[in-house]
Amino acid sequence: MLNWLIEPLSYDFMRNALAVGVLIGLLCPVVGTYLIVQRMALLGDVIAHAVLPGLAIAFWRGFDILLGAFISGLFSTFVIAWIRSQSRVKVDAAMALTFSSFFALGITLITLLKSNLDLDSFLFGDILGVTVVDIKRTAVITFVILLLVKLFYKELLFYTFDKLGAQALGFPVNVLHYGLMAAITLTIVTSMQTVGVVLVISLLVGPGITAYLLVKELHQVMGLGAILGIIASISGVYASYYFDIPSGPGIVLVTFSLFLVALLFSPYQGILMRLLPVKSIEKIWHHRTK
Repeated sequence: MLNWLIEPLSYDFMRNALAVGVLIGLLCPVVGTYLIVQRMALLGDVIAHAVLPGLAIAFWRGFDILLGAFISGLFSTFVIAWIRSQSRVKVDAAMALTFSSFFALGITLITLLKSNLDLDSFLFGDILGVTVVDIKRTAVITFVILLLVKLFYKELLFYTFDKLGAQALGFPVNVLHYGLMAAITLTIVTSMQTVGVVLVISLLVGPGITAYLLVKELHQVMGLGAILGIIASISGVYASYYFDIPSGPGIVLVTFSLFLVALLFSPYQGILMRLLPVKSIEKIWHHRTK
């Protein structure tokens, strides 16, 4: 068993993959929790696909493609907000239109500009190809975002659950909104190389909703979600190594498996646990928390 765990660590690409996997597994659930609580989980998917035009233009012009992706993804949130403010269109319809339009624009630009951009690695991830530079950049971004979440936790908590109340108390709601959108976009851009833009929504939302079935407080959801995200990332990388499967889908499948376990066996919300008498559930929960 020990040899099974140690053997992959003899390779640089595995050590790099595990390092960046831990960082992304930690970052995504913390940021994604705000999307879950605000019932805006699909916004993550919109931003993930909206980065494509920025990738294409940045690659064509020869500057940092992650910067282009960040600008494009953040711009999509402005487009959604503009559509909502200028019409009676609901947010879900605005997101659907923006999602498809930005993705179509990205594919068109890649074709017209005759770009040699490796689209598969950005769509589905290539965590085994990360470098030490990628790890350092991911570490810096993770530290900065988590520090800001810690510093402005109370303001973000108030804004998340009661926007009108936060505005009435003089909170800078616009700053909080676009700051949160920037953090989500940066998280998605950073995660592209790990699981890809198509699958990043799973790592953003999956560990968080799994934790949501097990604990109640927001900070607990973030903490447990981060632990589950790290477990999913490490397990997915090992599965990729031993079973010769793509790393991104491997991480996502582990994330979904953890969710299914929580859905079935959560003490108060689990499907199977509901079939037990109430007293039996209380005994099990008391034994676990003893």
